[in-house]
Amino acid sequence: MAYDKFTVLKSTAVPLPIENVDTDQIIPARFLKATKREGFGDNLFRDWCYNGDDTPKQDFVLNNPIYSGKILVGGHNFGSGSSREHAAWAIYDYGFRCVVSSFFADIFKGNSLNIGILPVQVSPEFLDKIFQTIEGDPHAEFEVNLAEQTITILATGENHSFDINGYKKHNMMNGFDDIDYLQAMKSEINQFELERLY
Repeated sequence: MAYDKFTVLKSTAVPLPIENVDTDQIIPARFLKATKREGFGDNLFRDWCYNGDDTPKQDFVLNNPIYSGKILVGGHNFGSGSSREHAAWAIYDYGFRCVVSSFFADIFKGNSLNIGILPVQVSPEFLDKIFQTIEGDPHAEFEVNLAEQTITILATGENHSFDINGYKKHNMMNGFDDIDYLQAMKSEINQFELERLY
């Protein structure tokens, strides 16, 4: 399995109400030397998390212990800029399994879906409700239901639907990457081949 199956995620959320967050801010270019997915989480939002002397910036949300969870809530146009896969790797490696925004850059969205991060696109109005909910209660929980394609504010029951490509949805619910998907069809592929050879 390429990553954990994603079915229903119930979690608190970390708010990042900043628009136009680009991939260089998510993971600065100087940390792109490795080719494996592990270890990038240590440098997620590195320049926002740390001062030049590597001391934590106390006013940045990831350094605030009051916020935690597997859901990252970002502002409009999340993941813009270069197409680096490492941005999605860093978010996954840090522990997030879902990113919520009112708009995602297409390449970032695709990179996220490929490795098991669910990008949930909601209306600007519902995004504001999520931010307001977290501001009112940092321990508020949200439920992301992939089968139903909904995100719910559990305290109020308000929910919003989101779109996802059917193939990517199938893969995420099974924990498949593209290779895993083909491996799962191995018997059908072999049968298809036999029927055309003989």
